[in-house]
Amino acid sequence: MKIRIKENSVRFRLTPTEVEKFCKEGAIEEATQFKSTTFKYAVKQKQIGNLQVDFNDNAITLYVPESFAKDWNTNNVVGLDHHEQLVDGGTFFLLLEKDFACLDNTHEDQTDKYPNPKAGKC
Repeated sequence: MKIRIKENSVRFRLTPTEVEKFCKEGAIEEATQFKSTTFKYAVKQKQIGNLQVDFNDNAITLYVPESFAKDWNTNNVVGLDHHEQLVDGGTFFLLLEKDFACLDNTHEDQTDKYPNPKAGKC
């Protein structure tokens, strides 16, 4: 699982193996160990209408509607996004998507990725 955070937005990308586990088990969690603390991140199914995010105890959790997750592992839907309203009137952009193989040269392992639909078109 990869996360990208920029200002008031967060994007989660899941590999095919992670999507399969998430859809079947209802959640997927990982952690990154720093010297002083552990940062945890998770994607969990919940009975809600839209994506929601929470940050507590050094952990960010993206909640995904169960209705979306039930067959995400078997369909061609790339992902789901939502603008969550903040208490100060601003918005927080949430995005969950399948992780596609990179089109350019990268040192990252590309074995567990969805085939990129733009491959061969560049």
